[in-house]
This record gives sequence, structure tokens and C-alpha cells, in this order.
Amino acid sequence: MSAVLNQLTPNAHSRILGTGSYRPDVVVTNEDVCQWIDSSDEWIQQRTGIVTRHRADENTSLLDMCENAGRSAISDAGLEPDQIGAVIVATVTFPHATPSAAAAVADRLGLTPAPAYDISAACAGYCYAVAQADALVRAGLAQNVLVIGAEKLSDYIDNHERTISFLLGDGAGAVVVGASDTPGISPSVWGSDGGKWSAIGMTHSQLELRDVVLDAEQATAGDSVMASSEAKLWPTLRQDGQTVFRWAVWEMAKMARKALEDAGIQASDLAAFLPHQANMRIIDEMVKQLKLPESVLVARDIAENGNTSSASIPMAMDRLRREHPEVSGGLALQIGFGAGLVFGAQVVLLP
Repeated sequence: MSAVLNQLTPNAHSRILGTGSYRPDVVVTNEDVCQWIDSSDEWIQQRTGIVTRHRADENTSLLDMCENAGRSAISDAGLEPDQIGAVIVATVTFPHATPSAAAAVADRLGLTPAPAYDISAACAGYCYAVAQADALVRAGLAQNVLVIGAEKLSDYIDNHERTISFLLGDGAGAVVVGASDTPGISPSVWGSDGGKWSAIGMTHSQLELRDVVLDAEQATAGDSVMASSEAKLWPTLRQDGQTVFRWAVWEMAKMARKALEDAGIQASDLAAFLPHQANMRIIDEMVKQLKLPESVLVARDIAENGNTSSASIPMAMDRLRREHPEVSGGLALQIGFGAGLVFGAQVVLLP
């Protein structure tokens, strides 16, 4: 007779137990941005809704921001470090391909030996991470999972680039997903459209930079050549704005409606709408297409914080909870979308 393998005891459901966020101290205004690009405060506000964006100084690392947001979320959840069973960090701006940001964050927060790993899904990264955290908890692999979305996009900005640089900010947001007796996270709607892979990306790959630096090191001109080559080929962000805007407005509204349908609720059942803070016009158009009633609070954190990629939704959620405590215990639709092109959405019960 063959042996029977032991199985983990699953949890019936999961929910978000706590939130946290970190916003860097440096505030960059539209007037500051216009020093680098030929634009105006009026044009930037009309096209994007952005008034300011927060950016980290050179002494503040991505790990610093993760640590602050993660610590706040664990405290808000009323948990101790040894109660965190896994750590997921969503980011595309950690400067090391390996080891992961998550492993370092777990150590800083005293969460060792919790498993820890990063995921790269750009502006949908947080929603991807929530989908995974929900699955880990319900499978019994962890009772509580720390999810962090964090970006230091300023490290990958060419201030003179006009398609995306003026949109971007830095920051970190975090949630703790834990076991629940009742459903607190709906089935995730997520996917990708790799046919538009080039719509958002970087000017150069790190391999191209490596090759140029190696050539420069061999050049007779010395260090000045290498420094010049590095400056020209350091990977910076750019996008095809029109392609991204059309895709976000028309296709993501469909995914948001599907998330509501899969959750078994109507738009009128929501207390809040937490879209990725990509562009105020995209947010406003999605609100119209979803026919959200005025009773639904809509996160518009982008006005003060810019587009922070994977950090934008958890940062906006944390702010919304603190400014509008009446939404506690209500339902929120969250949807992230960005480079890949990738998307993810869920309906969640707010702590």
C-alpha cells in the first residue's frame, strides 16, 4: 500500500487586514518639471491631472521605502513580525536582478525565515501580488502575507524626455493579506497583451549598457569616454502615450466590469474605486464607463503623488482609509494596468 502524503489545511477565504504607505519628502512641482521640458503647469494639469509628484532623494533607497510601508501595514493589521508567513514585493525599479528586494525587506522587518520574492508586472504588479497572496493564504501556505508595491522611478527618468518623465513619482504602499472566515478578496481578473509589449519600456537594455561600457574601458580616451557612454545609454523609461491611453480607457473598463461581475456585485455596491493612478483623464473616463454612482469614493492620488506604478493603488488605498474612515468595511474595486501590457483587478473588502 502506497503512503499518503500529508496536506496543508487550507483557509476558506482571505482579506486585507491592514495598509501602510510611504511618500518621499521631496516634492516636485509642475514648474520644476517645466525647467526640463517645453511645457506649462496648465498643460500638464489639463492632460494628466498632476500638480505635484513626490520623489526620493539619493539617500532614500527602494528598500527604505518598502521597509517603512511594510512596517506600517503590519502594525495596522495588529500583527507581530513572526505572524507574517510570506513577503511579496512588486517592483520594476530595484537595481539588482538578484537577490530580491523582498528578501532584504523581510530581514529588515524581522520576518525571517518567511519566504520572500519579487514580481515584475509594472503598474499591475500590486494586483498580481494580491492575487498570489490570496492564493497562498487560501491554500494554507501562509496565514498572513505582506504585499508591497514600491518604485523609485526617479532612478530611471530622463528629465528631458517628454512621453513619460513628467508623470512619474516615487513611493511605496503595502497591505497584509490574511485568513478570513468570510470572502474578502474576489476572484482576480488578470492577463496580458504582449502584442503591445513595446508601448511602454526602456530606451536601452542593461546588456547594451554593459557592452558600451566594456568598449569604453578599452578606449584610449579613458574614463571620460566611459562616463559619457554610460550617461547616453543608462536605461530610462518612455512610452507611446496614445496607444497606452486608448488601451487603458477602452480595454481596462471592460476588465473592471468583469471584475465586478466575477465578484457578484454591482457598481452601486462599491464604497470606493481604486484604479492605478496613471492619468486623471483615464480615471475619469473609467468612472463614466462603469457608471459609478456619486456615493462611490474615487481615488485621485495622482494629483499630488504622480504615477508611482506598482505603488499607486496601495498608496491610494492607505490614504483613502485615513481621510475617509467611513469606507472601512466597504467594498473597493482595484485595477492596475501598465507595461507588458499587463492588467489585474479584484474587488476587496477594505479593512
